[in-house]
Amino acid sequence: MFRPSHFTAVLLFALFASTVFGITQRETPRRMFRYGAYCFALFVGSVIVLSWVMFLIER
Repeated sequence: MFRPSHFTAVLLFALFASTVFGITQRETPRRMFRYGAYCFALFVGSVIVLSWVMFLIER
């Protein structure tokens, strides 16, 4: 059975959500891909930053 870690689950969510955002929010395929990649980077970047913030608060 597939049991992803928290980080893997976040990556999967970011991938699927950014794909939907890219397809629904832009018209041309090039702009869809760029916006999807932008959303993916923001999702993953914010998770990493917030993880460090929670780590530092916990200490």
